[in-house]
Amino acid sequence: MSQDQPFPPQQQEPPGTTDRMIPAPDHGEESYVGSEKLAGCRALVTGGDSGIGRAVAIAFAREGADVAISFLPEEERDARTTAEWVERAGRRCALLPGDLRDEATARGVAHRAAGELGGLDVLVNNAGYQMARRDSVDDLTTEELDRVLKTNLYALFWVTQSALGHLGEGGAIINNSSIQAYQPSTSLLDYAATKAAINNVTVNLAAELGPRGIRVNAVAPGPIWTPLQPATQPEEKIASFGSDTPLGRAGQPAEVAPAFVFLASPVTASYVSGTVLGVTGGKPVF
Repeated sequence: MSQDQPFPPQQQEPPGTTDRMIPAPDHGEESYVGSEKLAGCRALVTGGDSGIGRAVAIAFAREGADVAISFLPEEERDARTTAEWVERAGRRCALLPGDLRDEATARGVAHRAAGELGGLDVLVNNAGYQMARRDSVDDLTTEELDRVLKTNLYALFWVTQSALGHLGEGGAIINNSSIQAYQPSTSLLDYAATKAAINNVTVNLAAELGPRGIRVNAVAPGPIWTPLQPATQPEEKIASFGSDTPLGRAGQPAEVAPAFVFLASPVTASYVSGTVLGVTGGKPVF
C-alpha cells in the first residue's frame, strides 16, 4: 500500500495517464473488500477514470453500488479500465465522456447517469485540475485560471444543480477538497483557492439540503499518487512528493476511497453532514 520515497523522476502532459506512472498507483484493485454498505445505490463519480475517482468507483462497486463515471474523452483508456474493475464486482458501470468545463456537458452528466442507472443516490464531485509549473502569480494566465476554476468549481455547481433533480431523501453529495484549502502552496494559488471555496460550498449546501434529507460532506486528501501529479508537477518535485507529511510519504488512492464510502453510506454516516474529512497523512485540516 505505501510507497517508499523517493519516486523516480517522471513527467507527463496533462491530464496524465495511469499506465505511464512509476510505480503504478494502488486503487484497491487487489485489496478492497466490501460489506454491502452501498447495496442498491446508484452513484455518479466525476473524474472517475483514474486516481481517487477510480479507487472510489471500485470501492463503491464492491459495496454494492452501480456506478457512472465522467471523464475527458482523452482519458477513455483509463475509464475503460475502471469500468472493467466495476464490472468484475458484478455492478454496472456507465461511461460518460465529456469536458465538464462546458456548461451544457456538465449539466447533462447527472441526467445521463440517472438515465443509465435508473436513478441517482450519490454524487461524488471529484473531477479536478491543477498546474504547479509556475513560480509567481505573475505567471498565472487567464486561460489557466479558467481551466482550474471551471473544472474545480463551476462544474461542481453545474453538476450538483442537475443532480438535485434526481437525489431524494437519503441522498448524499461528497465533494473532493484538498489539504491545499488549509495549507496552500504558492505554486497552487488558484487550485488552493478553489478547494477553500469547495469547503465553504459543502457547509452551505449541507445547511440548505438538510431539510430535504440530503447529506453533503467533503473529503480533503493530502498528497496522493495520481496521474495529476506527474502531469502537473515539475520533475524535481516528484522525487520528494509527500515526504513532508507526518507519515513521511504520499498516500495511495486506495487509502482515500474508504472515506468516500463512509460518507456515502447511510449505514455509517446517516447523521454526518457539513463535515470535511481529512485523509492527509497527518497534516491538520482545521
